[in-house]
Amino acid sequence: MKKLLLVLMVVALAAFLLVGCIPGTPAEGEGEGEGEVETCPTLTVSGEVTIAGAKYLKKGTQTITVTFAAATEPVSVYVGAKLDGDTATKANPVGVPETAQEVVMSADATKKVYTGKFYFKGDTDCDTAYIYVVTCATCAPCKYSYTVDNAGPCSSIKIYEYPETGCTCGGVNIRFVTPSAAATCYSSYCGDNCSGLGTYTVDLYKTNPFNTCCDVPCASTVANCGGTGCNIDCTIPCFDANVYATLVGTGTKTFYAVVTLLDKVGNKSRYYAQIDLDSGNNIKRIGEYTADLQSGVCTSWGTLKQTEGTTELVIGTATVAGVCP
Repeated sequence: MKKLLLVLMVVALAAFLLVGCIPGTPAEGEGEGEGEVETCPTLTVSGEVTIAGAKYLKKGTQTITVTFAAATEPVSVYVGAKLDGDTATKANPVGVPETAQEVVMSADATKKVYTGKFYFKGDTDCDTAYIYVVTCATCAPCKYSYTVDNAGPCSSIKIYEYPETGCTCGGVNIRFVTPSAAATCYSSYCGDNCSGLGTYTVDLYKTNPFNTCCDVPCASTVANCGGTGCNIDCTIPCFDANVYATLVGTGTKTFYAVVTLLDKVGNKSRYYAQIDLDSGNNIKRIGEYTADLQSGVCTSWGTLKQTEGTTELVIGTATVAGVCP
């Protein structure tokens, strides 16, 4: 009987070793009368945004921080395949998918806080996946669900004068609005199919704002408006082009509109238009720039699509490269 008990003990110890965990004696005050409940550490990712209880991340390099209540060692962290966008395989611990990638983590002096950087790619379907934390304290991976939003929001925007007789002090009301209601807040009109459209702004310039640089406008705005979510609707009221007559000359006055959309994790999409006003502050011509200016490479504004005599134009269609999926 003693030999049988010895054999069973050896088998039990071997089982613990196979999963990388060695049973030990709890520290004073631990596990006594508490049922030895195993708990997972706290995990946060830089830039994370919580929306309706779900965690969202922006594509790119982020810092993962794992915080334990007590000193813990060793610690391994893995990022699931749909978060890392990779299909590479490796021999991962039991409970961690073979497609998950390990993150190099560094511990502080207390062995309670571990940090590491990882480049999150995500997938085009905005699927949710897990980050896994493996320790000997649990002997089973702790899982934390996240979604990577790797694309900017999308919209169509109608630019026109409305109302046409709304400024007793002179000037013109220039309205920027989603041309048709988007019931699901994501269609060819307005929305974001992942974290959701956060904010939108319209900036009006008297000179080409990207004349010498690209992502950050080089010129100061002369007017602006903005808002949050779908549908897009904001107005620059009573804009008086004659204020700038000494700078841009008489007759037709050209202004540049830059529409910036941000989703809730900070992905950005931009649309560009030229608005020409006559000496009576009426919209004479609106043109859309169809060149892709979002790559960060300084290029010209591209081909201006405009029609003489029109008083409205819908910009931001799928023909603008890199904006609408």
